[in-house]
Amino acid sequence: MRSLLPRGLEVRAGPGCPVCVTSAAEVEAAIELALSKKVTLTTYGDMFRVPTARGSSLMKAKAKGADVRIVYSVADAISIAKKLDREVAHFAIGFETTAPTTAVELIKGVPENFSLIVSHRLIPPAMEHLLKSGDIAIGGFICPGHVSTIIGSEPYEPIAKRYRKPMVIGGFEPLDVLASLVMLLEQLRDGRCDVEIEYRRSVKREGNVKAKKVMEEVFEVCDGDWRGIGIVPSSKLRLRKEFEDHDALKRFDVEIEVEEEMPRGCRCADVLKGLIYPWECPLYNKVCTPTSPVGPCAVSVEGACHIAMKHGIRGPEDVFY
Repeated sequence: MRSLLPRGLEVRAGPGCPVCVTSAAEVEAAIELALSKKVTLTTYGDMFRVPTARGSSLMKAKAKGADVRIVYSVADAISIAKKLDREVAHFAIGFETTAPTTAVELIKGVPENFSLIVSHRLIPPAMEHLLKSGDIAIGGFICPGHVSTIIGSEPYEPIAKRYRKPMVIGGFEPLDVLASLVMLLEQLRDGRCDVEIEYRRSVKREGNVKAKKVMEEVFEVCDGDWRGIGIVPSSKLRLRKEFEDHDALKRFDVEIEVEEEMPRGCRCADVLKGLIYPWECPLYNKVCTPTSPVGPCAVSVEGACHIAMKHGIRGPEDVFY
């Protein structure tokens, strides 16, 4: 779609891939649970293959004998726990879109042998963090549609006002993206910094009130380490004290140790910040490919590098005509 855009209008991916921004330290903690603590660990398909800076992954842990299983939902993980006579821990990742599903299951009640590595993160604080850093000149934001179905448009409003940046909540079809860009450009032309909703068939200003309520009941907000970005204030969820018995890291006394986030030579951090396009990384589609990923952005189907490689983009000549 970039080839359809006028010169001077750039659209860059940000940290909108939950697998990509899950810290390497959390992945290492999950590996320790599965290998050293002999816990059955469940996770999603993309997370299974994400490499740490040390080159380890849950897939490699499984090859060493760890019981790591791919599931499609937290409910699947709970079903496994009900059948096994051993501890099961679920690596719960995702933004505000998936956090309510985790919360609902805890409210309903889970087996005693079930616990969670909570790695849910919040999008608006990350957007503000990028603006504060000043590393890249951001003219406006296309805000994520699925996240916004949960949180609505209200959380973006203080950021738009404080930093004078127009925002449009867009859908996922090509026409949604193009319409969102037109709405952003109209705001820039008119000198407005509003939060508008293009994705009106799914998003309301107040969001999903029931989903937000269950999230607030189960989780509290804390600072979070975003892979490649660093500590982002008030950007992560953790279990409230009433649910701490199901915190896997506390249950098995596993410490999250900060480590180097990206492998040597990998520029996924700059891709996540929007500083570079994927093909500007020296490893892109050479050493690093979707089948043999070096960095997280090449692993996940939502990762910017994975998407660019999937569509055969070798460089700017395949994008800007």
